[in-house]
Amino acid sequence: MSQTLQQTPLYSRHVALGARIVPFAGYEMPVQYPSGILTEHNWTRQHAGLFDVSHMGQCFIVGPDFATTSKAMERLVPADISGLMPQQQRYSQLLAENGGILDDLMITRAAHAGHEGWLYVVVNAARKLHDYAHIARHLPSAVSLKPGDAMSLLALQGPEAEDVLAAHAPEVRDIKFMHYAAVSIAGVDVHASRSGYTGEDGFELSVADKDAGPLWDILLADGRVQPIGLGARDSLRLEAGLCLYGHDIDENTSPVEANLLWSIAKHRRAEGGFIGATRVQNEIKGGPTRLRIGIKPEGRLPAREGSIIQSAAGREVGKVTSGGFGPTVNGPVAMGYVDTAHAEPGTPLFLIVRDKAIPASVTKLPFVPNHFKR
Repeated sequence: MSQTLQQTPLYSRHVALGARIVPFAGYEMPVQYPSGILTEHNWTRQHAGLFDVSHMGQCFIVGPDFATTSKAMERLVPADISGLMPQQQRYSQLLAENGGILDDLMITRAAHAGHEGWLYVVVNAARKLHDYAHIARHLPSAVSLKPGDAMSLLALQGPEAEDVLAAHAPEVRDIKFMHYAAVSIAGVDVHASRSGYTGEDGFELSVADKDAGPLWDILLADGRVQPIGLGARDSLRLEAGLCLYGHDIDENTSPVEANLLWSIAKHRRAEGGFIGATRVQNEIKGGPTRLRIGIKPEGRLPAREGSIIQSAAGREVGKVTSGGFGPTVNGPVAMGYVDTAHAEPGTPLFLIVRDKAIPASVTKLPFVPNHFKR
């Protein structure tokens, strides 16, 4: 394995647990543990799965006050940042001048004393250096980007996640969906946000690097918790209809095409004022030429990324961007882009898999109902 790959502070623990390690976004990461991806997926849906996501980029947008910082960030993303309440977070996208998505990210308004003008931002691992440079380049002089050095990120996901954390910090029960609180878990200071990438209730836990191992050990000591690798993380997010950057969204894809219009507040759609607004507003007004859809193939054969999507008449109308077996669905599931004439749920399609035309149909996302605690 290349010596240039980085390791998270939890690497040695993954190896000790028998994880299969693979290169991912510049890191050596666990793709699965001995129990296997199917077991890990089902465990997360039924109990609580513990993920190491310390490869993600954590940074802070720092300014003299929230009004200044939020205005600066709204130049870069189409979400309503100025409307964030203290401790609230929001999903959005960094956009290029052409309206394409440079990355998707989570933005949180800080609330603790001395940091009232700060935003806490989490970006994708493979894009973090690009994102940091892009954001810093477009910030006004009064605002700066501060990388979250020596910070780790864990995710505890599943229906028993709240009970597991509440055994150490009962106040987590009061954290609303897409909000955070500063809590102490067995003496470890934790920024706990009620969010995740699985479609289940759960938390993302930001801690200092030095505390990542102790927190991992504390949570894994609970019988309701099992370690989960990247393989199950991918099947969980696919069933939840969540985008993976570089696959379902990229620099050529707009938020409108990606069916992410819900993440753009109505007043921001009308007012614009963000990089890439021209394309976004034009597509809102006139409609995009293609849309991201959910696809349910018939039978048991999964359609992988790149599979051609055909209309019922046999004409190519798009391509699959994510696909695989959905353990909860107990069958293959996929997402992809088709021209808007074929995007209506129920529309019959064919997927070309191993040179065979597999019958399929457009289906509403997500494939599995989400269980976010709202």
